[in-house]
Amino acid sequence: MSIVSVTSKAGIQTAIAAASRKTGIDFSYLLGQAQVESGMRANARATTSSATGLYQFIEQSWLGVIKDHGAEHGLGWASDSIRQTASGRYVVSDPAARRAILDMRSDPQTAALMAAEHASDNKAALEQRLDRPATGTDLYMAHFLGQGGASKFLGAMAANPDRTGAAMFPAAARANRDIFYASNGQPRTLSEIYSRFAGKLDQGAAAVGATGLASDRLDDLSSGLDAFGTGIGDTEIVLGNNAVDSDRHWIETTLAQLKASRGGTEMAGGERLNPLRPTPETAKLAYLMLAKLGA
Repeated sequence: MSIVSVTSKAGIQTAIAAASRKTGIDFSYLLGQAQVESGMRANARATTSSATGLYQFIEQSWLGVIKDHGAEHGLGWASDSIRQTASGRYVVSDPAARRAILDMRSDPQTAALMAAEHASDNKAALEQRLDRPATGTDLYMAHFLGQGGASKFLGAMAANPDRTGAAMFPAAARANRDIFYASNGQPRTLSEIYSRFAGKLDQGAAAVGATGLASDRLDDLSSGLDAFGTGIGDTEIVLGNNAVDSDRHWIETTLAQLKASRGGTEMAGGERLNPLRPTPETAKLAYLMLAKLGA
């Protein structure tokens, strides 16, 4: 067993796994998106926009998803603080509340949950419009172009995959020249752009240990998560950013006692402890930890 900071890569993967479990959005897709967007860095910030955090949410997108889904995850105060104007813009009247809500983009657990909820919304909308199951690449197109832009892109690609993307999305092409144009200046076709996004997702997911294809059909949730849980091996306790040294010391002592009582980290028959499938002992530990930490 080990203790990891919530901002470490293992802690981030655990946060993504929890978001996948809660929302049903494919684990490999969420991993791949996080790697592509931020390199799995919770504090990543873009230099050319307001994009921040693990999934690089810009301010308006973040306020929108918190407004829609925050209350489902214990953030009712944040959701209630946000209102949408007649023009569709999300605003927060209290400057301190606005700052606190936007700062949550750098919290991996909240960011992963909101990214998964955002993906779930996009999945439902795309499947209704396209009349087919959505893939991970479809979801990333919605992340990149918005729901409307992704529907337009995917519909046009189905009708004519050799159509050039820059002609359809001139503003996006100007801002993302390397996506819409090859190095020799030749405009890429819709199918070429789509394939590049699929490759980026799969490479990103594989780089951080995903076993499934992030770009593929979104119906293989359980196997990716099971492989993640087994691959971790030892149970991890994820501490929040505000944990103090006395909390860490207490948990380390408790983990050592639990390990000694079991004769190591292996269960009977040589099975490793799985953090996603608690035993009575680990459930008891979780209860004791919550009580100790004041939860």
